[in-house]
Amino acid sequence: MDNKIFQLKQVYYSYLGKIPALCGVDLEIEKGSKVAVIGANGTGKSTVLMMLDSLIYPDRGSIKAFGKELKEEVMNDEGFSAVFRRKVGFVFQNPDVQLFCPTVGEDIAFGPLQFGMEHEEIRDRTDKLSKELGISGLLDRTPQQLSIGEKRKVTIASVLIMDPDVLLLDEPTAGLDPRTTRHIIDMLLKKNEEGKTIITSTHDMHIVNEIAGTVHVFSSEKKIIRSAKPDDILQDREFLNSHNLIHIHRHAHEGVEHTHPH
Repeated sequence: MDNKIFQLKQVYYSYLGKIPALCGVDLEIEKGSKVAVIGANGTGKSTVLMMLDSLIYPDRGSIKAFGKELKEEVMNDEGFSAVFRRKVGFVFQNPDVQLFCPTVGEDIAFGPLQFGMEHEEIRDRTDKLSKELGISGLLDRTPQQLSIGEKRKVTIASVLIMDPDVLLLDEPTAGLDPRTTRHIIDMLLKKNEEGKTIITSTHDMHIVNEIAGTVHVFSSEKKIIRSAKPDDILQDREFLNSHNLIHIHRHAHEGVEHTHPH
């Protein structure tokens, strides 16, 4: 039985037909896996996640999801599109992109309402997720009244309420305090243990070991230059430094300046 959820073969994509974003990407992702996509700014991480979510399509090459090639005409088929949108959930880097309803509760309920889920089921799922994410007290607030961490939890809830098989997360811990980061990572690990496929784009090298079994590194050439276990990549300081994934941190201690990779 083929366990592959996504297959990208020699995928090229450019914005406006002239700004290269992906240049020959080959990628396979298996059901139930934990995958991290890392790379410096502008290397194609967010673009590849949008392609996995069928928001954009290759200029050249192909992408398959659940055994079917993703194309605009395929996604125009309401039957396939509905199944795909139930199976794949995307948490954008900027939570404001996903928060557009008058209240937090309405934002969380928006997706299931579009798919005709029963109101009682929506309420039950909302209550359960709100407690798990610690946002029960926010449901009547407007998104504008939330902190960045609270917004990110709400966007995750708005995706998890659909119970997707695949979670795509673009920088889910960016700008968050340590406690909120811990909370989100624990939630993702729990979902992976339940069988969900987790695909995360991140700059935070501190969380890669936990959120990934496989790491794909994107280079300035807009393609994957290395795929390996987290430890193999994280221990290769020369490689990380040459691809702008770590920097030299300087600090003073008892009057003496120290430097170390960070």
